[in-house]
Amino acid sequence: MAHDIEVFTSILDVTVPVGLVCNEQTQKNNAFEISIQADGVIPFPQVILRGNFGQEIINGDAIALNSGNRYTAKIPESIISKGVSQLQVEGCRKESISQAGGDDWIKYFGEINMQAAPQQKKKSSMSKSSSSKIKIYFGIHKHMHQPYYDAANTNYWDGEKDGIFGERTGAYSNYIPAAIDRYVDGDLPYGGLSVSWSGTLIEQLNRCDAEGLAGGGFKDWSKRLAEVAQTEKTEGGNPRLDFSSFGFFHPLMSLIPERNIVRQIEMHKAIIKETFGVDSSSILFPPETAFHVRMIPALNKAGVKAVIYDSIHRYRASVDYPYSGKDEGLLPPNPSEQENEGSGDWLGLNNIWAPGKVSPSSLRPEYIKYIDPEGKEHCTIGIPAERYIGNEDGRGGFGALQYPDVLGQIYNSVAENGDYDEKHPPFFLIHSDGDNFGGGADSYYYNNTEQLVQWLQDDPRFELMTANDYLDQFPPDPKKAIHVEPGSWAGADNGDPQFKKWFSRYDQPYSPDLNSWAVLTALQNIVHTAEDSGLSADLVDQATRLMLTAETSCYWYWTGQDEWDKQVTNAANSACSILSSHIDGLKNSDKTPPTIFAPWVYPENPGGKEWGNNCLNDASHESQLSTFVYDICGLKSVQVVIISKEGETTYDMVDNDLYPTQTSP
Repeated sequence: MAHDIEVFTSILDVTVPVGLVCNEQTQKNNAFEISIQADGVIPFPQVILRGNFGQEIINGDAIALNSGNRYTAKIPESIISKGVSQLQVEGCRKESISQAGGDDWIKYFGEINMQAAPQQKKKSSMSKSSSSKIKIYFGIHKHMHQPYYDAANTNYWDGEKDGIFGERTGAYSNYIPAAIDRYVDGDLPYGGLSVSWSGTLIEQLNRCDAEGLAGGGFKDWSKRLAEVAQTEKTEGGNPRLDFSSFGFFHPLMSLIPERNIVRQIEMHKAIIKETFGVDSSSILFPPETAFHVRMIPALNKAGVKAVIYDSIHRYRASVDYPYSGKDEGLLPPNPSEQENEGSGDWLGLNNIWAPGKVSPSSLRPEYIKYIDPEGKEHCTIGIPAERYIGNEDGRGGFGALQYPDVLGQIYNSVAENGDYDEKHPPFFLIHSDGDNFGGGADSYYYNNTEQLVQWLQDDPRFELMTANDYLDQFPPDPKKAIHVEPGSWAGADNGDPQFKKWFSRYDQPYSPDLNSWAVLTALQNIVHTAEDSGLSADLVDQATRLMLTAETSCYWYWTGQDEWDKQVTNAANSACSILSSHIDGLKNSDKTPPTIFAPWVYPENPGGKEWGNNCLNDASHESQLSTFVYDICGLKSVQVVIISKEGETTYDMVDNDLYPTQTSP
């Protein structure tokens, strides 16, 4: 290397053209240039692009040196796909790369945002007569749940519980039938609603009935509900009161083993049939509206045909999602989740709390796909529950939520975009708790429902319809499957894809939530091993019930309260006590593979953004992957396999021993 050449020590600036847009035909980039400013000569400059297209390296003659140590990198056409790509600019301070060490490479990291090609605005030929064909369909879903307040002793009862149940007498007995009576009296042909009742709530209400608890207000509590469910049908022959499939103990299904998802659903089916005399629906409302595509194989095994999910996780999975910043309450979408085509109809709702924009064209049932590690595709139907409209409806229904105005904005967007699909018109659920706040008050089910019915009678643009009736009339196209990012409802730390509401303090030395997941992972393996070994059915059933009870999501929801942080451990200790005399024998006949908890990464979006002090900071480009693994016979090693287009890469994981528990499991 000539001594009169001043070799660079840093990359001062990298300029990428703003407003990059895909080519309309190829849906990839047109050729463009990146400008690189260094403080000296770069002996070996190169640009690396990474994204859903793989990796591309630009170097050699494609990078030219201009005056003043400024370089121009020519990016050829059809390299980058739409969405956010990772940009790495680097240079080696030595001309001979073979002699260069790690300190001789200087790097710059950034992003390139490639927008989808602008869609040709469809000429709207909608006269008043044609626009009258547009109709917005929606349904209503009400969620009912009470956990066991002592996981290890479900017979526990005190004055506080008596009061909690006593305040909800109407919500748990007559309010829902009253609302359906108003649909019938108002001649709404497809009017009805779906409800999700946890098995733990039903068992406790049955106990209130039998023992006269909660002031005796639950005598024959299920009678009217059963009558309506059995007799009231829509014009399409579907029940106006539809009991959704659900998880018996209200588990966070995204984070429990497949066999337990199936068992939770099957137990719930049994108690619905026993209590109300009807079969539960093949449509699942997952507890906490928490959904992850890896649930789909288990849902298929359990006979579930469709799953309800929070709409924002469909919006954010689109390549053109207009992230609204930290006020959205979520980190920017991970580009790897943005698999769906751009929507192009983003709408900011007015007169409602809605920090992010919605996509009316995405508000309809669609098939959701999941590719498992073996490469097999699994699908189910996804039904969106609109996040912002559901939140507002939970304040008190019609009146608290200005239905004609807010839903009218959805209608106007569909009409203005001119892309109404008569075979797949908009349909979404408005969901909220049915026993809390305004959404659980008598006014919601009586007076406010009467106003809702009156509005629908006078406004042909909208129709209240059950999800089953919609799927019968407008089945989604199985050839068109989309992706939905993980996440839950807004009330759980805004329902982020990392499920942080159930991972509280996971970036700290001790997390009560991680402790509970560690204990539960071990418990699941012990109980599954006992079941697979053919141990006494009575003992296995007792231990299994405690395991499933321990999966109640509420035990993570109230982190920092000692009585909740210990619930999982208390249930696990009781289950292990039942099996204690058999555990050594189980080790000798172990047929069960290790139990592996769903892995998580921190920071969540490496190379993207992470939370700072009421702001967003740049996240590290490296991330740590962690998990819990347990086997009753111990473990020799644990590996993680990363699958990409280039193949599989296996890494040995570091054994951090047992989690430093503070609950004495």
